[in-house]
Amino acid sequence: MSFNQYIDHTILKAETKKEDVLRIIKEAKENHFCSVCINPTWVSLAAKELADSDVKVCTVIGFPLGANTTAVKAFETTDAINNGADEVDMVINIGALRDGNEELVLNDIQAVVDAAKDKALVKVIIETALLTDEEIVKACQLAQKAGADFVKTSTGFSTSGAKAKDVALMRQTVGSDMGVKASGGIHTAQEAQSMLDAGATRLGVSASMAIIAGEKGTGY
Repeated sequence: MSFNQYIDHTILKAETKKEDVLRIIKEAKENHFCSVCINPTWVSLAAKELADSDVKVCTVIGFPLGANTTAVKAFETTDAINNGADEVDMVINIGALRDGNEELVLNDIQAVVDAAKDKALVKVIIETALLTDEEIVKACQLAQKAGADFVKTSTGFSTSGAKAKDVALMRQTVGSDMGVKASGGIHTAQEAQSMLDAGATRLGVSASMAIIAGEKGTGY
């Protein structure tokens, strides 16, 4: 099976240099990955380099803790879109969700959805490793209510990444109306396939080249 069309080719580490970003852009173009996922500082570069390709520019909002204020997340979204982002992966306010403050979580997501409306696709990172099953369901319901396009498992910077059982629960919760992105800890074709089998429609990976070569990769 070809995984290429499902892959957000990802590099989000703090030490990332321009040459690293240019490398993943080149790899994404050559292998027809769905997108490159980079930090906001690299969006303008990626948009310029990918202008003649079908590869999307994806960036992150409120990343990786989700603890920015709603106004900051909305501004980040607008700024990213102005710089050329096609997709934004936002982190929810995880503490607010765990506190049961559904209004704050909903408004937080809604602000990003509104800022991106008709301009960029919105994926909502819920950080499954920090949530109970009930909280995962609630986070997905709030993302769906806010009009987001995808729910996403993980930042890749928390205690663990995607698990097939969480992907399945997310898919069960949102039905066929939304995309589900599995990210974090996917290093082999077998692991990638298990996420797709569980209901994922996008894969956030930095081990993309190893996965499509049938090897075991490292990283995000």
